[in-house]
Amino acid sequence: MITIISGSNRSNNKTLHFAKYAYEALQKITDEKVLFLDLSTIDGSVVSETMYKDSDQPKTIQHIQDTYFIPASKFWFFVPEYNGSYPGIVKLILDSMSVREYKNSFSDKKACITGIASGRAGNLRGMDHLADVLNHLGIHVHSNKNPISSIYKLLDAKSNTVNTETAETLHKQISQLLKF
Repeated sequence: MITIISGSNRSNNKTLHFAKYAYEALQKITDEKVLFLDLSTIDGSVVSETMYKDSDQPKTIQHIQDTYFIPASKFWFFVPEYNGSYPGIVKLILDSMSVREYKNSFSDKKACITGIASGRAGNLRGMDHLADVLNHLGIHVHSNKNPISSIYKLLDAKSNTVNTETAETLHKQISQLLKF
C-alpha cells in the first residue's frame, strides 16, 4: 500500500492540488492500494499531551496510524515550504506515530518527497530536513526529491490544474516510487 500525504494543515492550501494530482495519476497506473491523507482535515483538538501517551492517544491519531501508516509499504510526502523547512504538522504527525507501533509504522519502509514552494527553490532545504527525520525513523528515502518551484505560475488560477511540465516531473516520480 502507498500513502500520499499532503503536508499542510492550512485550509485551501496549494500543496493539496499537486498531491491530489499525483494520487489520481498513481491510482490509474497501479493495482496497489493508494490512500490519501490530507493533513488539513485533521481536527486541531488532537494536539495535546495525550498524543504522546500510548494508552490514551486520541482516536484520530490511532486511526491515522492504523489506516495510513502501519499498512503502508511506501509513502509520498508533499511538503510546502514554511519558514525554510517543512510544516510543523508533518513533524507532529510523525512524532505521534512514534509513540504506539513505532516499528510497524516506519521500519524499512520507503518514501518519496516532493517540495512545494512559491519561491525558486522548491523547498529543497525542507525536503532535506524531512529526509533526515524519515531516515532516523528507519524509512528509506528515494534520492529524487522533487522540488516544485514558483507554484503560482504552474497552477491554472481558475481550476488549480497542474501544468504539463510539472505533470511530467510527477509522472517520473510515480515511476520511481513504483520501482523503489
